[in-house]
Amino acid sequence: MRPTLSLALLLAAPAAAQSSASFTIAETGQGFATLQQAVDQIRDGSGTIVVAPGRYKDCAIQAGGVITFRAATPGTAVFEGGACEGKATLVLRGRGSRVEGLVFRGIRVADGNGAGIRTEIGDLTVSDSMFLDSQEGILGGHPSGQTITIDHSTFAGLGQCEETPSCSHAIYLANKGRVTITHSRFERGTGGHYVKLRVPTVTITGNSFDDTAGRKTNYMIDLSEGATGLIAGNTFVQGRNKENWSGLIVVSAEAKTYPSTGLRVEDNDARLSPGETRSPAFVANASGQKLAVGANRLGPGLRAYEAR
Repeated sequence: MRPTLSLALLLAAPAAAQSSASFTIAETGQGFATLQQAVDQIRDGSGTIVVAPGRYKDCAIQAGGVITFRAATPGTAVFEGGACEGKATLVLRGRGSRVEGLVFRGIRVADGNGAGIRTEIGDLTVSDSMFLDSQEGILGGHPSGQTITIDHSTFAGLGQCEETPSCSHAIYLANKGRVTITHSRFERGTGGHYVKLRVPTVTITGNSFDDTAGRKTNYMIDLSEGATGLIAGNTFVQGRNKENWSGLIVVSAEAKTYPSTGLRVEDNDARLSPGETRSPAFVANASGQKLAVGANRLGPGLRAYEAR
């Protein structure tokens, strides 16, 4: 398994873009000074925008087409603070999008949902990217069968429940399709949940959830309205500074919109941080349906299962 994108790459990024052609369409070689200019050139077609090493305040709205946003070198293209429509650095409502090797940092907006990516329409794949010190990492909701895949990415310093009446989260997605999160790292949350999903089918495998430096965080995984699928091969460390410490994986805390029968939770490793004296449930199930909770390796103080 290849490692998640390293912070060392981020620290090595140059202080400013090196040329006016910071954004290049790979298929044509055309260069643009702003990200939105490159997106507008593709229009409703398809293309790959290669982002040169640098730090950018840019943001862009994808209104159509199928676009790949790719760092020329993973970890060296850093988007800092720019948010279009008061939403996100990338606002995506085309037919499909891919984001590869980009870094999003320091995104905050008035409604408390400042994100690196706002996915509104179309399938989305994110890989080898970082979401740092913002109100939200990836946010999206659309009443369609979206397929969203997140792989080998890092989410750190995300979430809030104090700036606005509603919380924001590291990842918050809602659709009628599927969300897959693999080989990614979650750490140092600053409020809300690490992963909050309102979708019928999930795959969450091979990830690391390190809450030891979290602040006023909630659940590691919140399947708010139920779900089926697989949660396996993840590692969890629950921290002490929690807004809600009662469960690590919580099913149907808000509604029973989607069936949860047979949701598999197996082969995970979960621990409490040193000095934690409370006893949360590893899986808390409010669906009233029978989950397939298999063998998981749990440290002292963790209860395997709780029906709510």
